[in-house]
Amino acid sequence: MAKPIIAIVGRPNVGKSTLFNKLIGKRLSIIDDSPGVTRDRIYADCEWRNRNILLIDTGGIEPSSDDTILSQMKMQSQIAIDSADVIIFVTDIRSGVVSTDQEVAGILQKSGKPVVLCVNKCDSIGKPDVNIYEFYNLGIGDPIAVSSVHGHGTGDLLDEVFKFFPKEEENFKDNNDIISVAIIGKPNVGKSSLINNICGNQRCIVSDVAGTTRDSTDTVVNNSFGTYNLIDTAGIRRKNKVTDNIEKYSILRSKSAIERSDVNIILIDAKEGFTEQDSKVAGMAHEAGKGCIVAVNKWDAIEKDQKTIDKFKKDFQNTLGFMPYAQMLAISAKTGQRVNNLFTLINESYNSYVTRISTGTLNDLLSESLARVPPPTDKGKRLKIYYMTQVNIKPPTFVFFVNKKDLFHFSYQRYLENCIRNTFGFKGTPIHFIIREKGENKL
Repeated sequence: MAKPIIAIVGRPNVGKSTLFNKLIGKRLSIIDDSPGVTRDRIYADCEWRNRNILLIDTGGIEPSSDDTILSQMKMQSQIAIDSADVIIFVTDIRSGVVSTDQEVAGILQKSGKPVVLCVNKCDSIGKPDVNIYEFYNLGIGDPIAVSSVHGHGTGDLLDEVFKFFPKEEENFKDNNDIISVAIIGKPNVGKSSLINNICGNQRCIVSDVAGTTRDSTDTVVNNSFGTYNLIDTAGIRRKNKVTDNIEKYSILRSKSAIERSDVNIILIDAKEGFTEQDSKVAGMAHEAGKGCIVAVNKWDAIEKDQKTIDKFKKDFQNTLGFMPYAQMLAISAKTGQRVNNLFTLINESYNSYVTRISTGTLNDLLSESLARVPPPTDKGKRLKIYYMTQVNIKPPTFVFFVNKKDLFHFSYQRYLENCIRNTFGFKGTPIHFIIREKGENKL
């Protein structure tokens, strides 16, 4: 069934993100006392009266501001307003009606969309605050008193929103074939620009200021290659560079985005080359067991000769040697150069990520591999590998049953991993080994 889309809008620092988090029941949007923390549109599902709802949190609207970031935040909010079925207009009872509220009300009235007026920060229980009557001056309708911190009045708010839900729902088909792709990297490597290039519109805020993206934002893209959920993430800095709480939360959001992704595109700045921080960012995806692609962005911004790509490949091997399975691609998010090629690599990585090999086929390969290079010995004791089986996907995980774990050295594990990859591919995904001694049944 089609989900009604509800946009939460208002001027900065009236508690939109707090209300958003309260309605969805978890802390997804970043909350801080400083205005302008939420900049992009944040999406999440919630439920009310047996109806599934798609809720959108937006950055604060400053209609008269000439600031670049604030202007783009206004544009992001306008996109949310245009796509919404119902709008929740959040105001602040502590400050009363201010001129910016009047301007936002004018924007919402021009949209022609149903608007529910939420007067937030009504934290007293019992007595209604007489100051709420001032909000009738906005011409939006009856104000609803809410405390987004404590949850008071949120039920009344959703009941009012419910009245405007579309009565005839269209058939909605959940697509289980959507591949979740997280775009990760240091600040200002072009993550938002890449998503905007793919989407063909200003889906994410783009600025030369590092750290513009603070939340992880999702965008569903359907093209000739398939359907993808692209997750734009905040840039991940070195720990000693992270100074404020907002950025700490942003990094946590990026880590969470990695966890819920299938494939990660690790974006590298061609002008800077591979750095130690790139290795740490890539290591997060590798340790999480996710499919990985290394995309060298800003390829249009560097001088090149016939040896340039070979130099980057060598640097890739030296810096990210722990993930030899990842494929590298040079792109330009600005010009679109080879951006479409990313989807071929995403599909290869995902297909490897979910590949399952039968036990019989695996043990045929194991017998050949053991015959080619016999297992190692230690103090006269030889490693015996009885059999292997695949127990999981995402990533592919294999269990080896052996006589003694200590004899299964890392070097021989790497040899068997290479045999598996050479036979079955597994491009773009890590594979995990679990070693069990004979008689151990726990997997």
